[in-house]
Parts: sequence; C-alpha cells; structure tokens
Amino acid sequence: MDRNTRTLVVVLVALAAAGVATFGVARVIRSRPVIEREVAHTYVVAAAHTLTVGAMVSPADVKLMAWPERTPVPGAFAKVEDVVNRGVIAQVLENEPITPTKLAPIGGGAGLPPTIPPGMSAVSIRVNDIVGVAGFVVPGTRVDVVLTLREGGDNTTRVVLSNVQVLTAGTRYDQDKSKSGEPIPTSVVTLLLTPEDASKMVLATSEGQIMLTLRNPLDQELATIPVQRTANLVGGRAPAPPPLPAERPAPRPRPVVIVQAPPVVAPSPPPPPPKPYTVEAIRGAKRTEETVK
Repeated sequence: MDRNTRTLVVVLVALAAAGVATFGVARVIRSRPVIEREVAHTYVVAAAHTLTVGAMVSPADVKLMAWPERTPVPGAFAKVEDVVNRGVIAQVLENEPITPTKLAPIGGGAGLPPTIPPGMSAVSIRVNDIVGVAGFVVPGTRVDVVLTLREGGDNTTRVVLSNVQVLTAGTRYDQDKSKSGEPIPTSVVTLLLTPEDASKMVLATSEGQIMLTLRNPLDQELATIPVQRTANLVGGRAPAPPPLPAERPAPRPRPVVIVQAPPVVAPSPPPPPPKPYTVEAIRGAKRTEETVK
C-alpha cells in the first residue's frame, strides 16, 4: 500500500467516526425530556388589529393578552370595559398593549377633537397639488407657512408660521399605511396651532396667497428667512419706503452775552490850590516875604 492510499483510508475512517458520533449525540439530545417552566404572567388589554387615530374602540377591536408579570406595562388596562367607547388619539399597532396615552378621556368622543392638546387649536386650509407639496404633506409631517402679498407697491414673500404640525390631510388621521412614501391627493390640510398663530393663519389666507414648505422631521429650528421682494429676483434693490415728513427743528437758543460793568473807581481828591508867589523884601536889616497877588 503506497502513501496516497494510506492517507485516503485514514480520511475515510475519520469521516465515518465523525458521522457515527454526530448521529449518537443527536439521538441522545432528542431522547431527553423537554423541561417546561411556567412564567408568571398577567393579562393586559391589547389591540386585536391596528387602531388608527380618530377611531372609536369597540369590543371587537381589543383582546386580553398574557404578559410577563416581571415586565409590566405602565398604565396598561386589565379590563376590556375600561377601553371600550373611547377615541384613539395615537396609533396602536396589532398586539400592542393599550395605555391611557393612546386613548381620549372618557366622554371625549372620537375623531379629531380629542387629538387636539389643551391650549391649542386646529385650523383647516384649502390646498391644491402645488400648495400641498404635491401630496407629500401627510399627517405627522411639519411645514412652514409662506405668505405672498402686495405691500407698498411691490410683491413680498415672508414666512408667517414655522415648524407647524399637520394633523390631518383630507380625511386621513394617519400617514400612508404602506409606508412607501407615495403622495396622498388631498384638498384640505388641518394644522395644529396656538390661538395666536391660528389668528395669523386666518388673516394670511384672506390677505394673500399661502404656500406650504415641507420640513425635515429632525429639523426643529424656526425659520429665520428675511422678507423677499420682487426687486430681489433681478438683483436690484427694493424701493426705499417714502421718507417721513421732516419735522421742523426746534429754534436754537440764542447765546446770552453777559456784559460786565466797569469797576467803580473812587473819585480822587481835588488838587491842592496853587502855591502863591512870594517876594522876599529887605528893608534895612529886616527881611520879609510878601505875597504877590
């Protein structure tokens, strides 16, 4: 037997031994009894199918589902009666436990009103394929509201509302179920606004033409775009506003000249009278002085 034949025989024997060992281990594992341990669980109310926003929960929409007791769901309901006849304000997926944050308060009804947070308002505007960003404005997206109107003899465009949430598009309360990103034709869009922004929106729709610009959902910065005018499109400058009437300048105060009085000089005493001329007269041995008048 040559060397190559011996090597082949050794390899075949090793493969056969490995196959027999594998078969034996598999039979031993299969023959072992299955040990089942019961896990402590509780029952929670879950959705029997996907519940969309605005729907009214009925007994056929929910079911009781076993849930591990050591990992409870905060706020989960244990009775079906606690969720029936309540509106859905956030989408609930199939087999997802229902929590109070997903449902409207008792007596709140269904539809759009329960989805409006306290202190906010819902305003609907009429749109077309262009205003509605070709149908890509769907519930849950965020938009900026741009207004174009004529002001001061020139057309101006400005952002009046920024980072606004879309509540509904047409009659839809949720995004496209297919998640394929396809556009949804609609003619009415409902926006979630504060009362102050709602008044701005109503005024904008009556004063000029509005346009919706779609935002990235991760972009939360407010738009700070300056006002654009028609003259800016051709590289010119916008016409300057008419000057305000000039106010008449206040009269300048006249300088006050203070004249100092000359110092008071005391009067000088009168000059002494002139000394009279005298003549010395000698008469013998006597000298006398006589005044000459």
